[in-house]
Amino acid sequence: MIPGDVVLDAFLNANILFLVAFVLWRAARLVLDHTGLRHAYTTQLLLLNTVFLAIVFSPFLILGLSAAQTALLGPGVNVTFSDMIVAYYLNGGFEMKASEFERLLQLRDTFTADVMRAGSWVAWAAIAAFLTGLVVGTGRLVFSMFCLGKIVSASYDWRSSGRVHIRLSDRTLVPFSTRGLRHYYVVIPSHMLTDSEALKVSIAHEFQHLRQGDIEWEILLEALKPFFFLNPAYHAWKRHVEDLRELSCDQQVLTSGRIGIKAYSDALLNVCQQTLRRDRTFVVAVPKVTLVTADRSALRDGKMSFLERRIMTLFDARSLRHPRLVYAATVLPLMAAVMLTAMAIQSPGDWSHDRLMLSTVVNLERLDEINRLSTFGRIRD
Repeated sequence: MIPGDVVLDAFLNANILFLVAFVLWRAARLVLDHTGLRHAYTTQLLLLNTVFLAIVFSPFLILGLSAAQTALLGPGVNVTFSDMIVAYYLNGGFEMKASEFERLLQLRDTFTADVMRAGSWVAWAAIAAFLTGLVVGTGRLVFSMFCLGKIVSASYDWRSSGRVHIRLSDRTLVPFSTRGLRHYYVVIPSHMLTDSEALKVSIAHEFQHLRQGDIEWEILLEALKPFFFLNPAYHAWKRHVEDLRELSCDQQVLTSGRIGIKAYSDALLNVCQQTLRRDRTFVVAVPKVTLVTADRSALRDGKMSFLERRIMTLFDARSLRHPRLVYAATVLPLMAAVMLTAMAIQSPGDWSHDRLMLSTVVNLERLDEINRLSTFGRIRD
């Protein structure tokens, strides 16, 4: 059985990695925008998904990297951030009492131990915050899946192809796709049967989501959301994935040449008008991938909505040359930075030479303090 402190340490590392990876992604996005790759939405989505998997599987990757480090560099090489800070301190990088520096260095270990034994109000507050987020997030997910199941079960089969079932529904105004254990479902509002263009756009769009594996990614992101409920970087990451997913899907559907830009834009606008009158059950139903949703906050604040951005992108879309080369050139430095960060934030495995030196300095400080107090007491006597 895995010890609880190891699980907590891995959880803290994952939260830190999401924050660092999101900052790195924003920097990479700026580079892509300034190198004429702003419209490489499929490549950007693949980058986000790859880095996401690297974060999720980072504990296993770290084991392999640590073994490689020991074999190639030797056990005495300082790779963790705390070890590098200790070495910098011992070399006179900054002035601080050794005991205070050691206490600062052990804050995370102290916090982890405190949480494991629930030994203070800070630990109880952290535990309560995590459990609250987990319960609220899990409750929301279960309720959302229940609402989604009601919508799908109330619809009826129209056509099917292999494991994909196209269903018609009177309970939703927006086309969407989802899946069960074995089958995929593309749910189309019944009123779209009278609008052949909108029907064609909706089916093409949702089938493209299925080809891209967007349903599986949505399920994974929603399943992990309760665990990272309090991490704003995770929520921002998920929003970026959702935006890129739609932009990539739009681009791929139009690239096929079977649907014109005008027909596609008209379908998005018509469905968006319907979503302004959407019911609450559809809003909370997840995990699903919809054709379009109305951005009410943007309408209220007077900002550019995501729908407006999508339509403008349709008229400015460009095909990317050598997408695999662009992906490889971008994902390699991103993965390297994420892996280096993952190794740097690990707790040090054992007592290195620098840590022994720091412990010695701390002990000397304490002895000096004891001698000073003893001398002061003798003088008073």
